[in-house]
Amino acid sequence: MPTLNESFSVPNPSQTWAIVSDLNKLVPCVPNARVVSADSPSSVKAEISVNMGAMGMKFSGPVTIESADAGSQTVKIKANTKEAGGQSNASGDVTISLGGGSGTINAVANVTGKAGSMGEGTVVAVLTELVRQFSANVAKA
Repeated sequence: MPTLNESFSVPNPSQTWAIVSDLNKLVPCVPNARVVSADSPSSVKAEISVNMGAMGMKFSGPVTIESADAGSQTVKIKANTKEAGGQSNASGDVTISLGGGSGTINAVANVTGKAGSMGEGTVVAVLTELVRQFSANVAKA
């Protein structure tokens, strides 16, 4: 299970907190991701298209905020997705923390099936790029 860590600048902490604590605003910061349906700001069904080598895959499933602490400005998110073709699964736990003009993203991912068979190096490279672009998008939002 790859673990990814990324830091980003936070020019406006209250605005950034409003984004990371609302999945309707946060999910679109992930490259090629969108909210399909929303039950609340803390529970959505999301979809993401990912290219792994020559393969393009579309994953969808529930994303929920497990906890959000405005005092420490830390949010813990759980995603559990399946590939549209049903041959791959991807789940992850993401913790986003803000403070001192910066933010950190810590993500633990579990990718199985066809996508997982691409090898950990490929999976880590794809996920690392997603987290980097995501953190840059959150910093700009």
